[in-house]
Amino acid sequence: QVQLVESGGGLVQAGGSLRVSCTASGRTFSNYTMAWFRQAQGKEREFVAAVSRTGVGRYYANSVKGRFTISRDNAKTMLYLQMNSLKPEDTALYYCAAHSGAYVGSDWHAYEDWGQGTQVTVSS
Repeated sequence: QVQLVESGGGLVQAGGSLRVSCTASGRTFSNYTMAWFRQAQGKEREFVAAVSRTGVGRYYANSVKGRFTISRDNAKTMLYLQMNSLKPEDTALYYCAAHSGAYVGSDWHAYEDWGQGTQVTVSS
């Protein structure tokens, strides 16, 4: 099991940028495929982006492609999500998630470990 703690959320105006981070501990970080999900109030959990163990393979939801960038630093055991051109519809609780397989995708059932989330609010 890997422990995950998100940080960096906050309030930003539409069109602005924000970077959220996820600190991992407990296991060898580079053995885990990582992802970001989000959940807006009253809505279902939604996939945002995923990154392979090496950081080379990346996969994005269509709704964020071209605006968000997922990255990782295995030496620092950190996962990042750089969010640009933010929209009010990006407002949600953002979670990082991890699993020990090679699957890089959007199915949340595949992810074994989850953080508590960090709130991102985009004002119009």
